[in-house]
Amino acid sequence: MAAAHRARRWSFGGLVLVLTTALVAAVLLSTTGSGAAPARAAALAQNWSDDFDGPAGAGVDGGKWTMETGGSGNGNHELQYYTGGNSNAALDGQGHLVITAKKNSDPGLNCWYGTCQYTSARLNTSRSFTQAYGHFESRIKIPRGQGVWPAFWMLGSDIGSVGWPNSGEIDVMENIGREPSTVHGTIHGPGYSGAGGLGAAYSLPAGQSFADAFHVFAVDWSPTAITWSVDGHTYETRTPADVGGNHWAFDHPFFLILNLAIGGDWPGSPDGSTAFPQTMVVDYVHVSTSNTNPPSYTGRITGIGGMCVDVAGGSNADGTPIQLHNCTGNPAQQWTVGGDGTVRALGKCLDVSGGSHADGAVVQLYTCNGTPAQQWTYTSAHDLTNTGANKCLDAKDNSSADGTRLQIWTCGGGANQKWNLG
Repeated sequence: MAAAHRARRWSFGGLVLVLTTALVAAVLLSTTGSGAAPARAAALAQNWSDDFDGPAGAGVDGGKWTMETGGSGNGNHELQYYTGGNSNAALDGQGHLVITAKKNSDPGLNCWYGTCQYTSARLNTSRSFTQAYGHFESRIKIPRGQGVWPAFWMLGSDIGSVGWPNSGEIDVMENIGREPSTVHGTIHGPGYSGAGGLGAAYSLPAGQSFADAFHVFAVDWSPTAITWSVDGHTYETRTPADVGGNHWAFDHPFFLILNLAIGGDWPGSPDGSTAFPQTMVVDYVHVSTSNTNPPSYTGRITGIGGMCVDVAGGSNADGTPIQLHNCTGNPAQQWTVGGDGTVRALGKCLDVSGGSHADGAVVQLYTCNGTPAQQWTYTSAHDLTNTGANKCLDAKDNSSADGTRLQIWTCGGGANQKWNLG
């Protein structure tokens, strides 16, 4: 993550909004759950979506989104003024939301630095929807240009009472215009916020630009891990072990935010090469609760060629290899994928040998001990990711032959890293 990265801090107007709608937030919390009982994600909230259907020029659904307004700089010295209504955020009549950043023509519109140079839009679901855990996804075509800063992200719904960064922040996708091929996924919390946020970057191959096409940006969030993906390719996982003994601020409901900022400490200001208007086109936002680790799934796990994940020889001895095998239905192929992050068979855990983070480290059966080597996340992209190593369960040499040894490897999205439950 770039050292200059700053968090998408809550605007003053947005914080007032949360504080003045505390009763609404309390109702939401009562229906979406709290960190006190995180084990069953599906019980915490309903699924939610917006496909932005409606006539061209219409504003967003006010029952789903709240428009933020103001030009405070949001703690990052951003240059835009966020407007309400549909002047900077409108449907295009083709199933998209278009967020537009423009040069400002109103001399009476004031920002933190004087007359505002730009207008744009920022919208959130703080009044209408929050959720703890699940799959959060948006398909977006981002803009390009120096000083342009689009984002899809989330804030903890308790920000009005505990403040930022104690509320937690999950940046599903951020891009700064001078990096057209790269997006960033980051978490912020107490002791790891702002430039100290924990994140990673994902770059398109062969110099492709994110502005040239729509891409799907997602996180899978469970009680034990947050995993980021782009177009189904997993590129980062963060767990409570990563926060260095600080509070893991991701055990309660969050709300969604879409915005297009201009300027700020991280991207810098636009220059002569930056064209306006700039547009961030959002195809949809979907939230579900069915794509994180099931709390009680038991059955077979199949991979490349329809082969089953199997404990070699049906042995439950520590160190027994894990392999692919023809599906037989025997106990060596009966796995329990738990809400606690473990994957178990024959009374023991799927384990990365020696707790290694190296590509090619073999997986084995081992007595359950609660270490990161035994923590796994199953994502909507059908990756089974070891969160300790931030790598995917992988069939060696892309083989589907009987006896193929399973290992961990950098997630690449290949068929040898895709796993189906059932």
